[in-house]
Order: sequence, then C-alpha cells, then structure tokens
Amino acid sequence: MLRLSYDGSFFHGWQAQGNAPSVQGTLSQVLTEILKKETVVYGSGRTDAGVHALSQVCHFDTSSSIAAEKYRVILNTKLPKSIRVLSSQEAPEGFHARFSTMSREYWYLIKAAEDMLPWDDGRIAMFKELPPFDLLQSYASLIVGTHDFTTFASARDQSLSKVRDIYLSQWDIIYDVFGTQILRYRTAGNAFLYHQVRSMVGTMVYASLSGEACEAFRTRLESRSREMALRTASPAGLYLADVSYDPEKYQWFEEQYGR
Repeated sequence: MLRLSYDGSFFHGWQAQGNAPSVQGTLSQVLTEILKKETVVYGSGRTDAGVHALSQVCHFDTSSSIAAEKYRVILNTKLPKSIRVLSSQEAPEGFHARFSTMSREYWYLIKAAEDMLPWDDGRIAMFKELPPFDLLQSYASLIVGTHDFTTFASARDQSLSKVRDIYLSQWDIIYDVFGTQILRYRTAGNAFLYHQVRSMVGTMVYASLSGEACEAFRTRLESRSREMALRTASPAGLYLADVSYDPEKYQWFEEQYGR
C-alpha cells in the first residue's frame, strides 16, 4: 500500500490511458521495471487531468521479497519528481485501495488575481476578486448531509444514484509560505460524483459574487437539475487531500444523519 502526492499539471489524470501520461501508468511502469513483472497499481479513485493529490492511496500485488517499507525509497529514486511516495507499507488482508475507502477529502484553493505568484499557475485557481466569505460559508453549510447531488453532477457521470453523504463542507482562509492569502474550500464525503466538487465550487463562487441569497442556493441544490448549476471551476485548484480507511472517523455523521 502506497500513500503518495503528485502534481497533476504533468499528467492527464490518474487513470492510465493510451499514450497520454498518467499517474497510474507511470507508477505501474516503474514498478514493472523494478519487479521484472507486469504490475498494475490500483488507486483509491481517479483524479482528472490537472487535478493534484496531497494524499492519494494505491496498492499493488506482488510476491517479491522486497520489504514493504523499502518501496518508498526505491520508487522515489526512479519516479519523476512530480510524483512522491510519502509512505509504503504492507496492506491488511483483503484491503483494496478503492473499495475499502471510507471517506475522501478534497481541497480547492483560490487566490485573487493580484495575489497570484509565478508558480501558482496551474496549482491555484485565480479569480479577479475573492467572493464574500460569509455568503460562501452559508452555501457550504447547506451541502453537509445526505443529498441528491444531480445539480452538481457532470452530464458524463454514470452513477445509478446521485445521492451522496457529505461529512464536511466549509471555507476558510489559509496563507502560503510567503504570507499570501488563499481561500480554501474543504469537503469530505463517502464518495463524489464526476466533477461534483468543481461544480459546487464554481456555483458557490459565482453565486456569491452576484450576491445570491442562501435560500436561492438551497433551491439550486434541491432542484436536482444540472441547469441550475453555474460554471464548473477549473481543475487547477483541486487537490485530493486525504483518503481515510477509518470507519470511526465520521461515525458521528451516521449518528446525526443516519437513515
């Protein structure tokens, strides 16, 4: 089991796809070279082209005698610097990086145009101005709970059900190492629809810039109509921040919102 971080600017997403560079494809290729046997890596979930990961989890099967903790060092000497293995360990019996996942957390980072630094391009989303924080927070609070998120699902989403449990939805202000302000959206849930986070972010930002009342945003959410969503935010500011396999982490949600 590997926990890794990557800069999505260099890849066409997580999933291996033909000749386009992908994180999964790069990892599988390097592991195949190390183990002298074709090796497939299975991730906790896909990230789109341009989307980054602070903490993605994946696993692969091998009969090699290499100790699990050694893979971190070995892989980091062979992988491009756009992918870093944070830890490597033996996976529990029956573990699957995707199907054993209990929750995923995403961050979305935004800066005002005047605060953008040269190396922020492709890694932080830029808006002409930052939207009203209180309005953003009021919208975000409506997202927590169990909802049908059809409004924020891409037309390409193939999920049979658009109902998802959202454990966390909040905005805050953080700062980069140079002291520049970053507007951050954090959300965590049992699973997400295709483009759901980016659609929620884009709708919240553009609704708040127009001064839309909180109840109007509630109407958008409850409409279950894709036509009620506003623009989808770019992939540049989106990060897979954490993947958890702890069934107790959001137990409070089941107690409060359980059906």
